[in-house]
Amino acid sequence: MTPTTTTADQPGSYSSPLATPRPHLGHAMASEWTKLVSLRSTLWTLGSLVLIVVGVGLTVVAETADGDYTEINFTTPALFGLLVGQLAVIVLGVLTISSEHGTGLVRTTFTAAPDRYRVLTAKYLVFSMAAFATTALSVFVVGITAAVVRGGTASGPHAASEWFGALLGCGYVTLLGVLALAIGALVRHSAGGIAVMLGLVTLPPVIGAMLSVWEAVAPTGRMILQHNVPVALMTLFGLPGGGDLGPDPSSLAHVTLIVLVTGSAVAASYVFVGRRDV
Repeated sequence: MTPTTTTADQPGSYSSPLATPRPHLGHAMASEWTKLVSLRSTLWTLGSLVLIVVGVGLTVVAETADGDYTEINFTTPALFGLLVGQLAVIVLGVLTISSEHGTGLVRTTFTAAPDRYRVLTAKYLVFSMAAFATTALSVFVVGITAAVVRGGTASGPHAASEWFGALLGCGYVTLLGVLALAIGALVRHSAGGIAVMLGLVTLPPVIGAMLSVWEAVAPTGRMILQHNVPVALMTLFGLPGGGDLGPDPSSLAHVTLIVLVTGSAVAASYVFVGRRDV
C-alpha cells in the first residue's frame, strides 16, 4: 500500500533573514581594495614612491634658486624622483594580479566571483585610483613647496597649464602601472611580468641610440629616442622646453601613444583571462 504524503510532511521553503543583493562591480571593488590595503607589498611600493618623489624633489628644490624657474616649471623637481619612483608603480601593477597566481588565491577569487571580467575590471579601477592618487599627491607636494619657496619675482611668470602638464605626467605613470597589471595578467608570473615591463621602459632609449649610429636605420633610431618613457615624462613636466609647457602637441602625442599601447594590452588581458584556465 503506497503511503500518502500530506502537505505537513513536505519540507517548507527556506528564506534567509539576511539580505542577499545581487553581486555587482562595487562588491568586487570592495574586495580588491581590501586585498590591496592588506598586502605589505602595497605599503612598501607606494611608500617608496612617496619617499623617492618627495625626498628627491625637495632636495632639488633646496639646491635651486628662484631664477632657475624661469626655465623650468615648479613641478619639474618632482620629475627627478618620479623617473625612479615609476618603478614602484610598475612593480605594484604586476603584483596586483601575479601574486594571486603565485599563491593560488586566484582560484578562490574566481570561485567566489565567477565573473572574471568583473574581477579584472575591479582590479584595474582600484589599482588606477590608488596609483594616481599617490603619484599626484607626491608630485604636487613637491610642486607646491617649490612654488612657495622659489616663487619670488626672480622666478618669472608661471601659468596654470604647467600644473596640467604635471597632472598628465601622473596619468602617464598610472597608465604604465595599468600596462604592468595587464602584462601581469598575461604572463601570470611576478618576476616575468616585472622583467617585461623593465625592458619596455629601459630598452627603447638604448636601442634608439644604437640604431642612430647606422645611417640606414638612423631615422628609426631618432624616432625611438623621441618616443620613450623618460622623454615623455621630461616633456610632460616641462624639462626640455622649460617654462610654461602645458598640453603641447608633443606631450599629447606621448600620452596618446601610451594610451594605445596600454589599451591594447588591457584588451588582450580580458581575452586571455576569460578563456584561459587558472
